[in-house]
Amino acid sequence: MTAEQHYQAGNAARKEGKWHEAINHYIEAINLDPDSPAVEAKRMLDDILAYYCKDMYNP
Repeated sequence: MTAEQHYQAGNAARKEGKWHEAINHYIEAINLDPDSPAVEAKRMLDDILAYYCKDMYNP
């Protein structure tokens, strides 16, 4: 697969809620092309998965 194909597969997996699969495709796209848009997509997905809101736990 090309970097673009991995990026598109990552987008499809993300839309289906398959976060781990999406990250794996983004990483592979980045390995093949460090300037791929997968860099930003992975960064956004990492931010979503790392999200933590203290206010939700301390009303």
